Amino acid sequence: MPTELTYLAADSDLHPLWQAIHGRLCAGTTPETLTTVRVTDMNHAGLAQLRTWLDTTTRRRRRTSAVTITVDTINVPVRDLLNVLDLTPDQLVTIVELAIDAPIIDRSATARTAAAHREQLWQYAAGQLPGLPQLVTRMRSAGLGEDDSDIRTTIAALAAVLKQLPVTPPKPLAKLAHDTIGDPHYFDLDRLAGRRLVAAIAEHTGQAVPARPDLVRALLAESGIVADRLSATVLLFNVHTTGDGPIDRRLRDSSTPVALTLLDLLQEPPTLGPQVLTVVENPSVLEVAYLNGSPQPLACTSGQLRAVDHTLFRLAVHHGVRVRYAGDIDHAGQHIAAIVADTYGAELIAMDADTAQQAQQRPPAVASAPSTQADTPAIYQEHDVLLHRLLQ
Repeated sequence: MPTELTYLAADSDLHPLWQAIHGRLCAGTTPETLTTVRVTDMNHAGLAQLRTWLDTTTRRRRRTSAVTITVDTINVPVRDLLNVLDLTPDQLVTIVELAIDAPIIDRSATARTAAAHREQLWQYAAGQLPGLPQLVTRMRSAGLGEDDSDIRTTIAALAAVLKQLPVTPPKPLAKLAHDTIGDPHYFDLDRLAGRRLVAAIAEHTGQAVPARPDLVRALLAESGIVADRLSATVLLFNVHTTGDGPIDRRLRDSSTPVALTLLDLLQEPPTLGPQVLTVVENPSVLEVAYLNGSPQPLACTSGQLRAVDHTLFRLAVHHGVRVRYAGDIDHAGQHIAAIVADTYGAELIAMDADTAQQAQQRPPAVASAPSTQADTPAIYQEHDVLLHRLLQ
């Protein structure tokens, strides 16, 4: 290898130039067509060397430099530099690879291959899901990782499900997922594939994608897909009913809190009589009420707003029940309370500033060192002040 090439590659003052050229060549520019390159972070010695080489042309006689500076960028005429140093484009490649210690790899070719691969994928998606352009667009906007096998699997699974709609006879979501892809949890509603299934069915049936969990399950049920109706429960205690169905009788006959599933509320909904129903966040409140013989109608959502909880609220509103709601006095509790109040017109109790102030003035005895946390501490429903207001 010619000594001058090694010398040029080893000159640290010129390293920013070789790095800039390396980047351009990797981006797809060929050495034969590279005319000018913008260089940053070049020191004064490197700039002086370039001007020494390049300003021996007619530009010096015109008192202008071939190397121009714009703010912090130096513009170097690469073609002129090759002519001055009597180098070929191939020799430029050799210098750059030596200086950067990395081969020149045309990333543009890789990018073109990847783009073509992505286009094939979205053509496949459009072919498999012909009636769902909105879903395909959303999936496309979400982008892809290194491996597109997951998205291809989802596309194939969605296409297989859509061909069965409406599912007859109805089938549990987990069974549908198992029979479609071998994994009963594949379409779980808290997973991406499950959310895409909901979006697919909504678009397929010409409906908006629902946000509330009870509406999601209603949408699926319309297509014969039964999401989990058995695992989540809501607790009811002392709730008055006027109907003669099995759930009405269970609630009337029980002297202890009753756990009802979503299936109970949908299949055999009780007829709720006139009453003030206090819905709380924590099951311990119902335990306290039961242990103290409270006659107050109570329900508990266990600190969440699941499909079963929304269904209970809708049932209460439908029957004209006056609903009160209370949660822990913290960020999460107040957020849920606001949703319940806005959606179902519930009256919020034991969550106001006066209650919080009284509770803070009567802190529970804590068998540990005092906290130095600057944030306002949460006030839980187990606090005596909150319990008194809830159960009075």
